[in-house]
Amino acid sequence: MSTPDQPPVRVVCVTYHPGSELAEFARSLRTATSAPVELVLVDNGTDRTMVDQVAEEFGATVVHGAGNVGYGRAANLGARGATQPWLVVANPDIVWHPGSLDTLLDAGRRLPGAGALGPAVLNPDGTVYPSARELPSLTQGVGHALLGRIWQANPWTAAYQRRQESADATERAAGWLSGACLLLRRAAFEEVGGFDEGYFMFFEDVDLGERLGAAGWPNVVVPSAQVTHVGGTSWRDRPAPMIRAHHASAARYLARRYDRWYQWPVRGAIRVGLAVRQAIELRRVG
Repeated sequence: MSTPDQPPVRVVCVTYHPGSELAEFARSLRTATSAPVELVLVDNGTDRTMVDQVAEEFGATVVHGAGNVGYGRAANLGARGATQPWLVVANPDIVWHPGSLDTLLDAGRRLPGAGALGPAVLNPDGTVYPSARELPSLTQGVGHALLGRIWQANPWTAAYQRRQESADATERAAGWLSGACLLLRRAAFEEVGGFDEGYFMFFEDVDLGERLGAAGWPNVVVPSAQVTHVGGTSWRDRPAPMIRAHHASAARYLARRYDRWYQWPVRGAIRVGLAVRQAIELRRVG
């Protein structure tokens, strides 16, 4: 039974043909919080073996989408009908550090205006992944989107990355937080309509963070809470579809962000530039 200082939380984990990392996610979640947890696994895949095994072992609820419906739509499905004040959306290849979710929940109680809170996301070698970022300016956003993968030393990417998360332990507001692991205030999440389901994969977290901030719900990174992201486990064997999805999402985000009539040259440059970059990346992966 929950208590006033330990509110219940629904944890939504979107899966697509996961491996053993899903069991480790659920196992580590048990030590991440003392709060009551409802674990919901949203299965976008066709092989249900691992998801059903983990659900049975750890008492999770399974939601089966109609095929691979994308990350944002699946996360919304997992959140649907929730009555808890808190929602967590996290990747299956996250390992929770002991007490990490409790630390996020404590921060949420201290900061009643925060709409999203994110932990420090560590790489397997212990280095800090830049999971709390600023929204890019027009020139930085377009320059980084078009050139970041093919010319990493370009000045727009360099300027954008200088504004990103450092490895300090400062709790602070950010423009957006990585969707790899997010604690969401359900009232804020529902107020902005959840994830934009027009993004199949990638940029749905950037878009959500921007809309939360615009609605007056800041995004806050809480570095004293830590998780480890063990790495992409479902898409690395299928790079071409993921490259296409990434570029489609980048085009959608940037076109919607710069949607004023006088910005049509920017939108045109974005479409052309992303098409060229996608062709280059697809050629690299064969």
